Amino acid sequence: MASLYDLKPRFQARLRPLAQNLAGRGITPNQVTLAAVLLSVLVGGVVALADGGSGTLLLLPLALFARMALNALDGMLAREHGMKSDLGAALNELGDVVSDAALYLPIALVPGAPASWIVLFVVASALTEVAGLIGPMLGRARRYDGPMGKSDRALVVGALALLLGLGVPNGFWLAIAFAIAFALAMVTVMRRVRAIVDNTDLSATDPHDGF
Repeated sequence: MASLYDLKPRFQARLRPLAQNLAGRGITPNQVTLAAVLLSVLVGGVVALADGGSGTLLLLPLALFARMALNALDGMLAREHGMKSDLGAALNELGDVVSDAALYLPIALVPGAPASWIVLFVVASALTEVAGLIGPMLGRARRYDGPMGKSDRALVVGALALLLGLGVPNGFWLAIAFAIAFALAMVTVMRRVRAIVDNTDLSATDPHDGF
């Protein structure tokens, strides 16, 4: 099943000049990774403090896009400018889980929001990343399969936050949307685990990949 992850090469091509500029200024992948986490926590905190107010919800799509760009940049800096490190790989993985939680959980504070489904979705999102990491534990490639990978989740949550931020009334549709997103995240978990166990990797995947 396709994922937005498949669009990564074109996205990175547009960001490559910026990555070269950052490398020239001595910016490291780890600094970019931490900037993405800090951005996510700050924006999530603003939304949470406002109890999911519609105005602050409009910050989420912007933060999710910026985080996606930063994640792609840290990967390019690591791979293309000789700055890979074990610490960087660890920060990248931990940062994804922290950033997801920071940006998605505050939506549960929107009055009438399906808090249970949102929390379940956040847990399932973390499980997708854990499932992908089983590969390296078994000496195989890290998996980024969809249908609800990191970039797919960002698109879905960003779209939902945009609708709420623009004043679309909260209703049963939001519960259905998060229930479907949760189900697709669990499909992603099973798909990744199955691919790893069946050893269907076609090529090794760089642990510093962002996007």
